[in-house]
Amino acid sequence: MKYKELIKNQETRIKLLGLLDFLPDRLMIHLQYFIKMGKKLNLKSPKRFNEKIQWYKLYYRDPLMTKCADKYSVREYVSAKGYDSILIPLYGLYSRGEEINFQSLPKKFVLKTTNGSHTNIICKDKEKLDKNKTIMTLNQWVKKRTAKLGREWAYYNIEPKIICEMLLEDNDNEFEGINDYKFVCINGKAEIVWIDIDRYEDHKRNFYDLEWKYLNIKSDVQNYNGVIKKPNKLQEMKEIAEDLAEDFPQVRVDLYLINDKIYFGELTFYLLSGYEKFYPDYFDYQLGEKFILPEKIK
Repeated sequence: MKYKELIKNQETRIKLLGLLDFLPDRLMIHLQYFIKMGKKLNLKSPKRFNEKIQWYKLYYRDPLMTKCADKYSVREYVSAKGYDSILIPLYGLYSRGEEINFQSLPKKFVLKTTNGSHTNIICKDKEKLDKNKTIMTLNQWVKKRTAKLGREWAYYNIEPKIICEMLLEDNDNEFEGINDYKFVCINGKAEIVWIDIDRYEDHKRNFYDLEWKYLNIKSDVQNYNGVIKKPNKLQEMKEIAEDLAEDFPQVRVDLYLINDKIYFGELTFYLLSGYEKFYPDYFDYQLGEKFILPEKIK
């Protein structure tokens, strides 16, 4: 069902989902899966990776996941693993936009909420930044709790805050912005890596195995048809990803490689919210076969 064609405005879709907050998670997940995937959800004996992500939302509720889904508190987890050096420098933590002292910030920075997705403000010149609009936008994001939209339990109990980080820039990158390396880890082992490029211009995504062999997999983002060279620290990034993933049955570890230095991005527990149509379809089963579901934690 092409629901995005029926309701094209994202804000409208979010509002409609908000009206269904009263529905129990299990019922809502069944409903969303049918609408987005066009098929019934099998929770009793899930085979597809997407199905197992839905099971994961409902039946594996480890408090450590909430800590690590929080973009601020995850820093403590990464540090405890011995990876202080890959944390993006932090300029500030705030409860509301009005607390930000823009005068004390450098010329360039990034503002983001600790519980959101796509809630980032990239500032390349603070003298040109509309500070009042920025404060208003951040406050709106802090008030907006979107975790229940996809019934992603790990985000339910995050206290929304605002963080300010150093802006990562890669002037030598052949693509726009910075490359985002995403390691899909299952039972502590990296299985595949995908790279997102041209994130804010003409977003593209390619999938690779752990030796950087191209996988002919498509998702909701178009593929890049050219050659993307193998990162020279791929093995080190893989080892870091697996260290950070070892406490979880399934997690995606996002890393950046800029000027030969690795930076930590985030940990994501519900890969594409479990509503991603892979092409070819058998990839959903292949990845699902690797994801051995744990004992329930409720």
